[in-house]
Amino acid sequence: MSILLETTGLQVRYGIVEALPDIHLAVEAGRIATLIGPNGAGKSTLLNALMGALLKPGTSRGAVRFAGEDIGALTAPQRCERGLCLVPETRELFGSMPVEDNLVLGAYLHRKRRDRRSADDLEKVYALFPRLKERRQQEARTLSGGERQMLALGRALMARPKLLMLDEPSLGLAPRIVGEMFQVIAKLPDDGISVLLVEQNARAALRVAHHGHVLENGRITLEGPAADLRDNPRVIDTYLGLSSTHREETA
Repeated sequence: MSILLETTGLQVRYGIVEALPDIHLAVEAGRIATLIGPNGAGKSTLLNALMGALLKPGTSRGAVRFAGEDIGALTAPQRCERGLCLVPETRELFGSMPVEDNLVLGAYLHRKRRDRRSADDLEKVYALFPRLKERRQQEARTLSGGERQMLALGRALMARPKLLMLDEPSLGLAPRIVGEMFQVIAKLPDDGISVLLVEQNARAALRVAHHGHVLENGRITLEGPAADLRDNPRVIDTYLGLSSTHREETA
């Protein structure tokens, strides 16, 4: 597998506070990588740094390469043009606009090039999320939490990302909707879309991911195949809500 995204010595500081001291991370093309860890560990900060979306210039240092290109000096829109896309935890929808208009805005890069595939992309999103098609003329602010997450993910897919970064996609959703969401995420590599998934639901994240990283106190403390992390006693005790002793007794 080739490396699609790679960071070397990535550092993020907020004034004198060192949020991420030294991050080395690689995401393979055609794979799902997940980043798990406690609240405040720096997971969202890392995604924002990769997207070039930090508030102040000079906040981050280190090398970020995407599809073989050094993108450290590129703005967030320029990184999006290269195929790097982030769905933030806040979802950032246009609440007063209809569902379909939100989706069409996701394809703005292609529309200004008069790319006729945008209509096909829209139908693909509706096939993934039939409820969005049912509500296509409904204002985004009137949707349920699960429907808003579907819309945020669908809008990102309209941009035709090479790498889709997802920040807490299951946050606040009912268990049934979480299951539907992860089914969609698991299939994205089949369409040539790699995924970097930040998720508090470590069990669900490690189930769909190929590779996992544990971020604690701004540092990656564990990484490896997701199946190995699922069986790691420390990961079990800390993030999966099941002690290794109990797991062995009930296996």
